[in-house]
Amino acid sequence: MALLLPPAAAAARDPVTPEGRSGPVTPEPWASGAPSQAQPLLRQEANEEEEEEGEETGVRGAWGTGTAEQRRRGWGEAAEAAAAEEGQAEAGGAAAAAAGSGSPASGAGGGREGWPWVLGWLRRRQPQCCPCAAPLPRSAAHCCHGGTKMAALAYNLGKREINHYFSVRSAKVLALVAVLLLAAGHLASRRYRGNDSCEYLLSSGRFLGEKVWQPHSCMMHKYKISEAKNCLVDKHIAFIGDSRIRQLFYSFVKIINPQFKEEGNKHENIPFEDKVSSVKVDFLWHPEVNGSMKQCIKVWTEDPIGKPHVIVAGAATWSIKIHNGSNEALSQYKMNITSIAPLLEKLAKTSDVYWVLQDPVYEVLLSENRKMITNEKIDAYNEAAVSILNSSTRNSKSNVKMFSVSKLIAQETIMDSLDGLHLPESSRETSAMILMNVYCNKILKPVDGSCCQPRPPLTLTQKLAACFFTVSIIGYLIFYIIHRNAHRKNKPCADLESGEEKKNIISTPVSTLEILLQSLCKLGLIMAYFYMCDRANLFMKENKFYTHSSFFIPIIYILVLGVFYNENTKETKVLNREQTDEWKGWMQLVILIYHISGASTFLPVYMHIRVLVAAYLFQTGYGHFSYFWIKGDFGIHRVCQVLFRLNFLVVVLCIVMDRPYQFYYFVPLVTVWFMVIYVTLALWPQIIQKKANGNCLWHFGLLLKLAFLLLCICFLAYSQGAFEKIFSLWPLSKCFELKGNVYEWWFRWRLDRYVVFHGMLFAFIYLALQKRQVLSEGKGEPLFSNKISNFLLFISVVSFLTYSIWASSCKNKAECNELHPSVSVVQILAFILIRNIPGYARSVYSSFFAWFGKISLELFICQYHIWLAADTRGILVLIPGNPMLNIIVSTFIFVCVAHEISQITNDLAQIVIPKDNAALLKRLAGIAAFFCGLLILSSIQDKSRH
Repeated sequence: MALLLPPAAAAARDPVTPEGRSGPVTPEPWASGAPSQAQPLLRQEANEEEEEEGEETGVRGAWGTGTAEQRRRGWGEAAEAAAAEEGQAEAGGAAAAAAGSGSPASGAGGGREGWPWVLGWLRRRQPQCCPCAAPLPRSAAHCCHGGTKMAALAYNLGKREINHYFSVRSAKVLALVAVLLLAAGHLASRRYRGNDSCEYLLSSGRFLGEKVWQPHSCMMHKYKISEAKNCLVDKHIAFIGDSRIRQLFYSFVKIINPQFKEEGNKHENIPFEDKVSSVKVDFLWHPEVNGSMKQCIKVWTEDPIGKPHVIVAGAATWSIKIHNGSNEALSQYKMNITSIAPLLEKLAKTSDVYWVLQDPVYEVLLSENRKMITNEKIDAYNEAAVSILNSSTRNSKSNVKMFSVSKLIAQETIMDSLDGLHLPESSRETSAMILMNVYCNKILKPVDGSCCQPRPPLTLTQKLAACFFTVSIIGYLIFYIIHRNAHRKNKPCADLESGEEKKNIISTPVSTLEILLQSLCKLGLIMAYFYMCDRANLFMKENKFYTHSSFFIPIIYILVLGVFYNENTKETKVLNREQTDEWKGWMQLVILIYHISGASTFLPVYMHIRVLVAAYLFQTGYGHFSYFWIKGDFGIHRVCQVLFRLNFLVVVLCIVMDRPYQFYYFVPLVTVWFMVIYVTLALWPQIIQKKANGNCLWHFGLLLKLAFLLLCICFLAYSQGAFEKIFSLWPLSKCFELKGNVYEWWFRWRLDRYVVFHGMLFAFIYLALQKRQVLSEGKGEPLFSNKISNFLLFISVVSFLTYSIWASSCKNKAECNELHPSVSVVQILAFILIRNIPGYARSVYSSFFAWFGKISLELFICQYHIWLAADTRGILVLIPGNPMLNIIVSTFIFVCVAHEISQITNDLAQIVIPKDNAALLKRLAGIAAFFCGLLILSSIQDKSRH
């Protein structure tokens, strides 16, 4: 029973774990109900038993004051009932006015039903506590004036209106409509504008900040030296043109060899060759489009062996300068480029040919001998080149690609030019990186380089998964049609004598098969959306770009919302259920903002986020230890339920999205630590609280177990070889390898190696103190005596701030990560004490944060593919051109999907993991056979790839 359980028992019922709702053995009624049932967005419906036990008159909720029955009738009726109990003659009219004010339009009425009468009635009332208000300061709680009363009433009324008109079900319907409309819009746009992201990369984009270039609709990878050499091995690239092309040549070569210097005669050919990778890059000095350039290109068409793999050409400014910008020079330019166009088109059939359009100039800085090079003349030459090269072939599309994006880059940066003609170094580096992406993305296929990448081919596992979900959807539709027809046959008919309908008293129960098919049908549609977002080229993707405002402003927003939606807790124990849900919720929201804003580049933020991840693992140790210690339930049913809830979504995504299990690193981390806790406590001798209460020596036995666990952790942390040997064994290696080795898994495990142990130790100490009644956990009471409470609060605040100062002063991530495992617990314990020592802080929680805390695991996993993009490297773009609206819409859909997956997981957990041991063993045999088949398919796919 909710209110009668100690916090440890509450944790035992549903241990505090980072998997959100994945802890309880028997799910709450709100979790296991039919997914189609409407649920308010910012509160969690309690079951009837909890309402009867835990709701008393005066207990506040998201629906107002009064008992559960009063809140069912509504705010106005509750006020009327409360007034009737007080026996005040004026209460009837006040309740009517309150009920009439339930909608914004009701305040317009006159007489006693209007707001003036309500204000007058409130002024006539004696000052009293405001039972319907949100938690108020103590001064206001003892004596509330009319203004405070009205503010409290408006506060609760606003929350009630939001919850009444906007439920989870209506939100999901709206999200589904948005997905369908957006998918149709993007599909139509790609059919109209084309589906070639290379064209977007070469022609459009914008700057994020000063130096970060964002192509339209796709992501650009920043190539390292090793990647560039690997891509261009045995390749020949030729740059042909004037001084601007020479600049582009130097920037391109510096990607391969940063030590290459810009020296030598500028008006001659410049060769470059990397003998290790056999990369050859040449610059050929041809400043005008004339016979000399034509002859050079003609030689390549006649010599298939010596022609370059990539040709980058362009020229015009010399023609303008030498001929003083005359119209005759423009006419001659058109004639020359017309004669060269067929040669370029012929080369483009077997090589990549790019024609670089002329960048604008900054006319103010031009020297006197360059004043004739105006932007008007440059535009005329560019128009001539585009029109001639695009019409040089009879095909619908020319094979010569226009490199026009440099114009957009130059428009933003030419003001920083030294002479008004040549671009600053940062701009030409961006153009060179674009060229590298155009050529290399389709070869190396970098995760964060979505431009110019074709859609990855479907694997055998993905095809089988698609067939399975298709069959499930068809099966559910058939079942639904049959069920609906049967329902029509049993439809009540009108009684001709009485004129009333005869109603069926017996309602058909929902069958297990229907729940299974419905859940798989929904899951199949959701997985199709996952695939469209992060594997198909339907939706757009963009790079992240960190600014302080992009991280801290959303933090302030969610903080305000979290404070607005606050409720009284059902119990006031340390780390009670509502409080831990709240803790998981706000941490998860902060982590999401951290990921989408790219804040990992800012070291102080990175270190504080590391503490939040450690706090999730701390709750894992605390929650599971509390459950096993109090309940002593080491049965296989409990283990299977936890493992299923943790891993179900990740296993499905590994199949659908073709990613290794270790890619979703947090779930393997929590899964392994759960098994470590289970094995530690389940092995002989099994020590539980009931046994230890009879003999205190058992406490020392448990401490010995924990000491042995700590010793094993230290050994594996400082023995990388032993750790890798364990997890390199088959089939563990299939789960914990990433990119062919288990180093990433070792690094992730080692980063928070002590915090789960700290959580277990904290749970043991807390439950021991609670058993001996050392703690004062009553409503409004400080946890300890006033002196001790104040001292611990002071120490906690100082420790909290000290850690933050240290984290902000770290020089590099390696140094911080080395100390993090040992010191992260300081800030976690400081937060727990600050949050729980004051009685009034323990008595309230944020229902807004708690709602998100219940689906924290789903939020963490789903963000990989339907909120972020390119496996978290970029941002999903559903609405291009409006970043703020895009974030709002994609976040709304993302949260609705995460909530629906949470419900699907809970429904399937009841079916897949039955309570009967005999049935459970049969299901486990089937699950084992499934994973064996999955391992075989994975091995076949790995061999085919190699």
